[in-house]
Amino acid sequence: MTGYDVVVVGAGPAGLAAAAGAARAGCLVVVLDAAARPGGQFWRHRPGADGTGHHDWRTFTRLREQLGRVTYRADAAVWFVEADTIAGEPGFAVHTRAGTVYGRRLVVATGAHDRVVPFPGWDLPGVVTAGGAQALLKGQGVSFASRVVVAGTGPFLLPVATGLAAAGSVVVAVCEANDPLGYARQLRPVAGAAGKLAEAGRYGWRMLRHRVPYRRRTVVVAAHGTDRLTGVTLASVDAGGAVLAGTESELECDGLAVGFGFTPQVELGLALGCATRLDGDGSLVLTVDAAQATSVPGVYAAGEVTGVGGAGLALVEGELAGAGVALSLGRPLPWSGRRHGRLLRTRRRLRRFASALHAVHPVPAGWPDWCADDTLICRCEDVPVGAVRQAVRELSVADARGAKLMTRAGMGWCQGRTCGYATACLTARAAGRALTGADLAGFATRPVAQPVTLGHLAAGG
Repeated sequence: MTGYDVVVVGAGPAGLAAAAGAARAGCLVVVLDAAARPGGQFWRHRPGADGTGHHDWRTFTRLREQLGRVTYRADAAVWFVEADTIAGEPGFAVHTRAGTVYGRRLVVATGAHDRVVPFPGWDLPGVVTAGGAQALLKGQGVSFASRVVVAGTGPFLLPVATGLAAAGSVVVAVCEANDPLGYARQLRPVAGAAGKLAEAGRYGWRMLRHRVPYRRRTVVVAAHGTDRLTGVTLASVDAGGAVLAGTESELECDGLAVGFGFTPQVELGLALGCATRLDGDGSLVLTVDAAQATSVPGVYAAGEVTGVGGAGLALVEGELAGAGVALSLGRPLPWSGRRHGRLLRTRRRLRRFASALHAVHPVPAGWPDWCADDTLICRCEDVPVGAVRQAVRELSVADARGAKLMTRAGMGWCQGRTCGYATACLTARAAGRALTGADLAGFATRPVAQPVTLGHLAAGG
C-alpha cells in the first residue's frame, strides 16, 4: 500500500497554501478536490481564464504552479475518512469517488457553503444563494437573471451585486439586514485590516458607477410568483430583525440572490471526532491550536472550517498548517522563523477583523417571525416551518436532532446543508433557549460526507 505524508482535502486558498508549504518542506503531498479545477469558490474560473474579475489572481497562479510538486486529483470528492495504519504508523484512509488515498497526516480545508434562512417564496425558481449567483459569474461568465435583488447580510453581498451589474444585470437593490454603522464600534480591528477597507471602497465605487441602491436594515420578507419569481416584498427591521410595521414595499425582479454568511463544511472533522466550538457568527467550527492542529492527532484544519474569515485568512492558516504537518513529520520549517512569526501575527489580526465582521453582520435573531407556518424550511422533504414548531410544542422535541427525526427536515438530498442551520435555530427558539453547538452538529454529522452511489460502495469505494 502506497501512502503519502500528507493528504490535503480541498484545493481552495487554504488547501493550496497548505500543500505548497508541506511540499516545500520535503513532504510527499496529495491534494484532493471535488471540482474539475483548483481554486475553490474564491478562484473559481473557466478554462483558460486570465484572472479578469478575480481578486489576487497572482497568488493563485503562484500556488497553482506549485501543484507540479504535489499530486493533484480533481473530481475526487471525499465521502469518508477513517483512521488506518500506514507503513506501520498511524494514518488515515481517505475514500473518494475516484478511489482511496492513504496518508500519515490529514489537512481538512473543505471551505464553506452559503448560509440561508427561509422566508415565504424562497423556493421559487429565480431565488438563488449569493454564492450560487457568483459561481455562475465566475465559472460560466453569465448572470442568472436580468433584474436582480441581492439581500442578506455581510460584505459578500457587495462583490455579488457588482459582479451581476458588470455582467449586464440591473441590480435594483442591495438589502443589508444590519447597519454598517456598527463598524464604528469596531474601529481597532477594522483599522488593522487596511487592505479590506480599500477593497470595500472599490466595491462602493462600483456600486455608485452602476447606480445600485443600497438599503441598510432592510430584508426580503417574501418572494412572489407562480411558476417563477416576479417580485419581492421588502421591509425595514430593527436591530433584532423584527419587521417595522408599515415599512413594507414591493419591487419587481426576476432574480433574488440571498446570503446570510456561510456554513463551514466540518463533516470530515466531525466524523473523525475533532473538537468543535460555536464561532461568533453562530457557525460550528473545528478547534485548532497555533499549528492548526485539531484535537485528533494527525489531523489539521485551515480556512473556513476553523472560522469564516475570508481568503486572506485562509491563505495564512493554510501556510501554518503546511508548516505544522511538516514539523510533526520531522521535516524542517519551510521558511524562516521570522516569516513564521509574521504569519502568526497576521492570523491574529485577521481573526480579530473576522470577529468584527461577525459582530456587525449577525443573522437577524427575528427571522423566524418572517415565516408563516406553511413556509417551507426543508425544501428537499417539503417540511414546513409549522411542522418544526409543532414538534417542539406538542411532541416535546427539545433539540435539533429530535426535530430532524420527527419532521424529516434535513433528511433529503442536501442532507441538511441548506436547511440545517435554520432548523436548528428555529428549534432552539421554539424551545425557548439559545442555539448550541450540539444543535448544529446534529445536522453536520454525516458518516458519508458526500453523496455516493450504491454501485460505488459495492465496488469497494
